Amino acid sequence: MINEIFIISLKRSFFILTLFLSVNIFAQQIEVCETCEFSDIQTAIDSSKNGGIILIKKGHYKVKNLTITKSIHIIGEDLPIIDGQFKEYVFKINANDFSLEGLNIINPGQSYTKDFAAVLVSKSKNFSIKNNILEKVFFGLLIEKSRYGSISNNEVSSDGVDEAGSGNGVHLWNCSNMKVYNNELYNLRDGIYFEFVKKSEIYENYSHHNIRYGLHFMFSNNNNYHHNKFYKNGAGVAVMFSKFIEMRHNKFLENWGSASYGLLLKEIYDAEIENNLFEQNTIAINVDGSTRINYKNNTFSRNGWAVKVVGACYENIFFQNNFMNNAFDLSYNSKINSNKFDKNYWSDYSGYDLDKDGIGDIPYRPVKLFSYIVNRTPETIVLLRSLFVDIINFSEKVSPVFTPDNLTDNQPLMYMIQ
Repeated sequence: MINEIFIISLKRSFFILTLFLSVNIFAQQIEVCETCEFSDIQTAIDSSKNGGIILIKKGHYKVKNLTITKSIHIIGEDLPIIDGQFKEYVFKINANDFSLEGLNIINPGQSYTKDFAAVLVSKSKNFSIKNNILEKVFFGLLIEKSRYGSISNNEVSSDGVDEAGSGNGVHLWNCSNMKVYNNELYNLRDGIYFEFVKKSEIYENYSHHNIRYGLHFMFSNNNNYHHNKFYKNGAGVAVMFSKFIEMRHNKFLENWGSASYGLLLKEIYDAEIENNLFEQNTIAINVDGSTRINYKNNTFSRNGWAVKVVGACYENIFFQNNFMNNAFDLSYNSKINSNKFDKNYWSDYSGYDLDKDGIGDIPYRPVKLFSYIVNRTPETIVLLRSLFVDIINFSEKVSPVFTPDNLTDNQPLMYMIQ
């Protein structure tokens, strides 16, 4: 009997607690619409308490510098339009534990001296920005001095024409422990930009038709990006002056131009580049001054240059990559080589495999003399398919003079790696 009374009492207490929490949550919700008690978004923000919810109904709201300094959650119903009227910022946020969801944010200000953004987040942590559409932005999401934030499922676009008059889609400066995923970014200067960012992850984004880079790293260590698609950007990805970067399962597609590439590496150390697809880029990977990088299980298909080394690069390993139908598989500008090529598949390899172990019996020299000549005199590229080029490449293969003597793959694969 005592146990039954205890159980009944416990159930009643639980019911009262649940009811109290429900009422409390309901009391914290504020609705914004033309006919609601609150028709002005900033007034609703100022009236809300920490932990409160602001539900913005469908409509067109003209705003400027909406300021958030408390832990609130703003949710849009049927994608209400939040119009910055091309006046400075749309949202300015300096708060922890906030979220911004389901809004169509348009028309932040544009300037050649200030980085006006649709959403500016400063000195914040534990926040979420998701399921929003940002249009006609200068900068889309500008995040600074923040950590433990999540940016997901947003569509960010602009009408960018040139670099000087355009901003970036998702721009992070001096941040850590951030996640940027499943966003679409286009017609911007850079789709995603990281500067002084660490311990962060970028994945499943689609960055395309941007003026400069699909993704841009500067002075950002211990980050990884994976399963992203970079398509028809000025250049796919630039990783500069950073270390301990992981780049896996990305697609670099059709980044064409006279000085374009799928991936630019500039002063990069101790990185992993694995299981990526580089297809139809002017230069798949352009490498300058980068050391101790592992290139593994990547596919280079139908690029102008698969890998173009333009500076001092040492102790890099190329293992089990597919080099398929590129104009040049490898371009080198030095006779010194400390890099290792082992068990790669080269579509131009014409050796034999008498013991049928799947490995060619004679080494393959991936650097052709003609690539050396083109580096020195770019106009000679018009001779690419000529008999003259075949002759000079053969002569350099037999007796190397201009290309590194020890740059060979001693175990070239006979079959493409699946």
